[in-house]
Amino acid sequence: QVQLVESGGGVVQAGGSLRLSCAASRSTFSMNAIGWYRQAPGKQRELVALISSGGNKNYANSVKGRFTISRDNARNTVYLQMNSLKAEDTAVYYCYAHNDGIAYWGQGTQVTVSS
Repeated sequence: QVQLVESGGGVVQAGGSLRLSCAASRSTFSMNAIGWYRQAPGKQRELVALISSGGNKNYANSVKGRFTISRDNARNTVYLQMNSLKAEDTAVYYCYAHNDGIAYWGQGTQVTVSS
């Protein structure tokens, strides 16, 4: 079992920045993959960014060049640095981890970008 706890959400103006954190209850380095999804009102949950155990990073096209995912293995924490935020980035952001065929989710943190 893996617990994931997000923090860092909030309200920011368009063009601003936020950094989300996800603290895991076990080593992030050992996960097959860990990262972020988001879900806007009335829309399906979508991938934002993932980092694999080997360090490979994948981003949604809509956030490439603006968002950066990183991992601090010593702190078992994954970060999502979000720059140049847009109104369409408004969503609940969920931390996600996958290991040995099991998916784990955090409770979500709200990000609201005002235009």
